[in-house]
Amino acid sequence: MSTTPRLAWIGIKHIHTPGFSAEVVKRGFGCAGVYDEDADAAAKAAEKLGGQVASLSSLAEDTSVDAYVITSETFRHLGLVRAVADAGKPIFVEKPIGVSGEASTAIADILVSKGIVFQTGYFMRGGDAVQTLRKMLQQGLFGTVTRVRGSICHNGALGGWFDTDWRWMADRKRAGVGAFGDLGTHGLDLLMWLFGDVVAATGALSMGTARYEGCDEYGEGLLKFSSGAIGTLTASWDDIANPIRLQIAGTEGHALLNGELKVAGKDGKFEVVTDLEPAVAGGFNAFLDAVEGKDAELVTPQEAVARDRVMDAIYRGAETESWIRL
Repeated sequence: MSTTPRLAWIGIKHIHTPGFSAEVVKRGFGCAGVYDEDADAAAKAAEKLGGQVASLSSLAEDTSVDAYVITSETFRHLGLVRAVADAGKPIFVEKPIGVSGEASTAIADILVSKGIVFQTGYFMRGGDAVQTLRKMLQQGLFGTVTRVRGSICHNGALGGWFDTDWRWMADRKRAGVGAFGDLGTHGLDLLMWLFGDVVAATGALSMGTARYEGCDEYGEGLLKFSSGAIGTLTASWDDIANPIRLQIAGTEGHALLNGELKVAGKDGKFEVVTDLEPAVAGGFNAFLDAVEGKDAELVTPQEAVARDRVMDAIYRGAETESWIRL
């Protein structure tokens, strides 16, 4: 690897691309080139990244590339991974990694077969509060966990975030999902990271303000975990606040994350936890750490597929008003 890592960007249409670009520039990463189907968008991104527009084939063959970043429309992910996988370099694929569970599986199969270092955009694992909760769960401090509730919401539809440059994200043909799948996948990853595999799922979705035709703007998922715990997941583009991120109920304790972490024992009296585990890098920042040769906690391809398959089940459950077994 060169002294200054060089990233090749293949697809730059995701709403997180500007934030990722700013982090890369701040760290002083080089730009091996930028490719996108939209040449004008690629040119604008290349200017910000200090690189040049390039063809997909040239970036796939460029031996100076240290890693690839895919932040394209979701339906393009599989083709882009196929195009560069033979290079064997680390690949970041924005979440969800595939437009469907089947597409995600195909992507994961390629990554695993070629031994490629992989990461996706699940950043919520890294926070000090959730790192603390995970340690508490591993220590059994809540007893048998019976119920969990996750919530991740913002006002994206109310604010028209997807009216112009990011319009594709509210088009299920290109994104594969609507608001619930786009935003809720972060919450789903966190729940599965903390509580394990999901064996059955269903959900309820709503078009909300109907700002984007055919696109759900909020919903609720209902999850049965292999442990026996029952979970609910809320995700929305129609909320002005997200006051309660996570609730855990167990036979010997409870937890509530709402800006600060509160934990109760058998007496049911909540206290704020101030002695938190250190935060770690997550999502894209963890990928950059890995490219720099630092220790990083990465999402495995198998984990990413599992999230996408559960999300598929929630959507199918909502559409058929039935439970979907996994």
